[in-house]
Amino acid sequence: MAISGFEGFEKRLELRFCGDDPVTADNNLGLRLLGFESLEQVLNAVQCTVVSAVANQYFDAYVLSESSLFVYPTKIIIKTCGTTQLLKSIRPLIHHACNLGLTLCSCRYTRGSFIFPKAQPFPHTSFKEEVIYLEETLPTDLCYRKASVMPSKTTTHSWHVFTACDQSHLIPNDTYTLEVCMTELDRVLARKFFQPPGGTKSGDIAGKEMTKITGIGDINPRAMICDFAFDPCGYSMNGVHNDRYSTIHVTPEDGFSYASFECVGSIFDDDIEHLVGSLRKAVQVFRPATLSVSTTCASHEVWPRVAHALEPLGLKCRSCAADEFPAAGSVVFQTFTARRK
Repeated sequence: MAISGFEGFEKRLELRFCGDDPVTADNNLGLRLLGFESLEQVLNAVQCTVVSAVANQYFDAYVLSESSLFVYPTKIIIKTCGTTQLLKSIRPLIHHACNLGLTLCSCRYTRGSFIFPKAQPFPHTSFKEEVIYLEETLPTDLCYRKASVMPSKTTTHSWHVFTACDQSHLIPNDTYTLEVCMTELDRVLARKFFQPPGGTKSGDIAGKEMTKITGIGDINPRAMICDFAFDPCGYSMNGVHNDRYSTIHVTPEDGFSYASFECVGSIFDDDIEHLVGSLRKAVQVFRPATLSVSTTCASHEVWPRVAHALEPLGLKCRSCAADEFPAAGSVVFQTFTARRK
């Protein structure tokens, strides 16, 4: 294990807002009306920048210098890796949303266990510090709050969850989120995320090539992909399909290699089986020795399919922890290791 290196494990923040008139808030652009300068100000507080962007009729998707940002009319998701200060985005986002007539009604913060925890800046020095910061930063009417560290059989993998919401958003909606964290990537496959020394390709062009040669483009062929390759190594992509996003981030260096895959869906989807196929394809791009999957969903129909997707790939489920959270529903945290270990 390297003593220090780039922190691949992301912090993820999801903020939901509501307006006085929910109908107009949903029909118009809502948070999508935030000017680029406002978004830059938010990202400046986090300490990252936009490197690429794409949009459709439902939402805007940004690839960041450290991961991704998704802006919907009444919802924002920011996911950042490295030593970013993600929680510092909350105050400016509440302020900018207020100018659009929107108020914060729920918050969800999740992350895995950092590979290099000592390198993290305030408020990310520990989960306790993060929770204190969240408790102090969130409006008091988000009074239904819960923080939990979900364990696994290994001390190196645990899942940290904090949720908060107001009275009217206690019941979760019908969407699910799948957050996959992969470590100890197959070395041969990880090499595909390095640019050749002295290469002159732009991040956009090199990113498109990586999407193609690694098979990432086949995970969901229906999605519009916005991708970017970093110099000398590393890769990020956002997939956009109708009102759903998927995202992949790769830190390929040996000793602290890491890749993440995240996607969202609805429990009413006809093609929940499509989720199994996507998950299987995403994991096969990296063939990790260890991975964890966190499934956040109002019901219990999604998480049992995770093991069904992964076990044929030679991955064995080593642990499973479940908990209930206000506004989020149930969170199920599963860890897997390759049988070859």
